[in-house]
Order: sequence, then C-alpha cells, then structure tokens
Amino acid sequence: MQTFIRRSALAVFGAAISLSNVAVDANDDCEVVTDGLRAPIGSVLTEQGNLIVSETGTVDVPNSGRLSLVSPQGKRRTLLDGLPQGTNAAGGDASGPNSLAMRGRTIYVAIGQGDTVIPGPEPGSSLPNPNVSSPLFSSILAIHLSSAAERQTKGFELTEQQQMTLAGGQSVTLSNGGGDRIRIELIVNFPDHESEPLPEVPGNVRNSNPFGVFVGQHNLFVTNGGLNRLVKVDLASGAYATLASFERIENLPDADGPPSVEAVPTGISQVHGDLLVSLLSGAPFLPDVSRIKLVDRASGDQSDFIKGLRTAIAVLPLRNRNDVDYLVLENNFAPVPAFPPTGAAIKHFETPSSEPTVVNECTLYRPTSMSLDKESGTIYVTELLRGTIVKVPLE
Repeated sequence: MQTFIRRSALAVFGAAISLSNVAVDANDDCEVVTDGLRAPIGSVLTEQGNLIVSETGTVDVPNSGRLSLVSPQGKRRTLLDGLPQGTNAAGGDASGPNSLAMRGRTIYVAIGQGDTVIPGPEPGSSLPNPNVSSPLFSSILAIHLSSAAERQTKGFELTEQQQMTLAGGQSVTLSNGGGDRIRIELIVNFPDHESEPLPEVPGNVRNSNPFGVFVGQHNLFVTNGGLNRLVKVDLASGAYATLASFERIENLPDADGPPSVEAVPTGISQVHGDLLVSLLSGAPFLPDVSRIKLVDRASGDQSDFIKGLRTAIAVLPLRNRNDVDYLVLENNFAPVPAFPPTGAAIKHFETPSSEPTVVNECTLYRPTSMSLDKESGTIYVTELLRGTIVKVPLE
C-alpha cells in the first residue's frame, strides 16, 4: 500500500497533461507569456534575460522531451529537441526532462523516470520494464552552449543513436548549420529502480525519479522524488552518494487520512550555505503536512524549516541585504480532472515561522516551477496543465 501512495504522489504533475489544450484565457493578474509548451516542468532565468524551460514531453510520443528558450516578450525558440520521454505506467502521464539548473553557459537537466517500470500483479506494485524506451532515464545531463547559441539558435535535435552514445559515456556535439553548437554529456546515470520486495510480489521495485537540481562549485545536489533522497554528485567524476534521506511524514493527530505519507522531495535551492528542499508529500495531500527542509550540505543533517504547507514544489530565498524572505510555490491539490484546479499559490514568508501572504491574485494551473527576475520584480511560473508560462508581479 505504501508503494501505491508514493506513485500517486509522483503522478500529480503529469496526470493532467491530457487537459493541457484548454483555452488560454485572461487569468486575472497573471499575464500569459507564452503557451503551447509540452508539459513544462522546470525553468531558469539566464544572464541575458531569457527563460530556459524544460518540457517533459507528450504522452505516447517517444523522445518528445524538449528545452525551449523563451524571451521576455514571449517568443519561444527550440533549444534542444529529442530528449527522452516515456509514458509512466503509474499514472499514464509523460515523464522526461524534469527540473534544471544553470551555471555560466552550462545547463544541468534531470531526466525523470520515464517508462522504466510497469505495473505489477498487485495494486500499487511495480516491476522493471523489459522494454525501456531510452537509456537516459534517471540521469543528469550537462548541456554546454556556445557563446552565440542563446542569441541566435535555430534549434538542435538529439537522435536515438546519440542517446546511446551518451549512455555509453561519450559526449555528443550538435551543430544546427547556423554556426552555433552545443555539447552534451552525461554527468551521472542513476539506477532506474531499487528492489523493494513485497510479500505478494518478491520482485517489486521502487522507481528512481530525479527531479530537482542545484549546482554548487564542485557538486550537483539532486532531489529524487521516487526514492525520497537528496543525492550529492561530484561534477568531475560523476561519483555520487546519498546526502540525506527523507522519512515518511507523520499526519497530524486526529486528522483525516493515513497515519503517514511519502516525503517526495522536489524543489531545491540554497540559503546561507545550506540547502532548502521542498517536500511535496504524498497523496491524498493532507493540509499542514508538506514542508521545507533545511539540509546541511556537508553532513546531510536536516531539520524542519517551513511547516504548515500542503503541496510545496519549489522554494526560493529572497535576499535583501542581510535579510532573507522566502517564496514557496504550492502545486494544486484538487484531484484531476477538477477544473479549474484549486490550492496552488505562491506564498511569501518574511521569516520561516511567520504567517505567509499569497502573492498571486489569480488561478495557477498546476504550477511546477518559478523563476524570479529581480530587476523587474516579476515571477515567471510554468503551468503544467495549460502548457503555459505566466508572470506574476511580486509586489
């Protein structure tokens, strides 16, 4: 039964992809920047003021994962197409590129679980998929841009053969005929799943699902929503080890729902040298159970930082001289296909223990990431359900 709860939690992002063709209407104070995205998951703002967006892909369309460049005016250009996408057996949703991070001209993107497992013989059980559609699921890719690629790219496309080349440990250089190039390398390829025997299903497995990425000076820090872990990866060698594990979260006393739910770590950021990790929590997404954890990046020691949340998927520190506020993005918790969904919010905390204020005055349609333009005070939010990016004024 625990496996079933975990899989339901991870399916919250993609179960609504089939509804992503809904009309993009005026959305109160949330201005639509661009639409037509393939289930956007992650975003990062570049030094040139563009957004790079990871798109997990389209259900039943292999290798439809994509990275796009979106200008402040909303013009979308393909940066890299042909990234792995596999239809997840747990919820029938697309699974491919998840969140991303950027340092200099290098993009680090987490490739999710894809179709690495299939349903087992008992409810909630999983077995290894003997016919996985890509060797790059459950991995981290580094994409190195040439100096002109962001300004004038005509787009690149990764082939299935080049996916095999990457999986074999070799880098791939792509040219689009326009004079700009990108180089792709595989930083780490995690095992697709781990053994988790059940009494009725000895071969049951728990799938891996790298989700959030934070890049440090010499290491990557990766949240794994399938295995409830935070992993530290050495950038030079690709060696990795678990930095922190997140136990199931106890439900509140006398509250409805199960005694405990899966942690499901998602977003990751940094404050004062420590890491902030959002725990989405598992279905049925109980109130006041989701939280933000503070994790020591050297020892892995962890403590509750912000509590009282329901579906935290991203956290962003707001630095103002010596003062730090926090933005927390909460995903919708109403079950699919409820429309419009409810519960999504950008919450502003002046301190970790203060009562938050809600930043957005509009409906957010299954938000998955947020990026802040500090100069304009604009928050860019990716919406999975509508395949859009909207901008929300911070003030």
